[in-house]
Amino acid sequence: MARGKVLSAYRALLKATRKTFSGDTMMLKESAVEVRKKFEENKNVSSDAEIQKLLLEAEEASHFITNMIVQAQLNSDAGSYVVKPGKEHAGATLELPTEETIRKSG
Repeated sequence: MARGKVLSAYRALLKATRKTFSGDTMMLKESAVEVRKKFEENKNVSSDAEIQKLLLEAEEASHFITNMIVQAQLNSDAGSYVVKPGKEHAGATLELPTEETIRKSG
């Protein structure tokens, strides 16, 4: 039973990253690597309570990736980026990265 739920959570996270980062090869690859890494780190967890906690975290991560992240697209004509939130982003707050936040994350 738990194995099926774990596989379902894994697939949901990958689906969320594929949708959110569509067209961004680097982010698609890196996010898939990170998702796999997190699941591998916890592959020996046997406590039902801990598994349920991890499944909840995976569900929350899928929701966050799907509903709170919008991938900006380069408008090569204007030389700028365009953000087009979808209906799943309704109610989210738009936070544009600054040079400082980009440096800190890199």
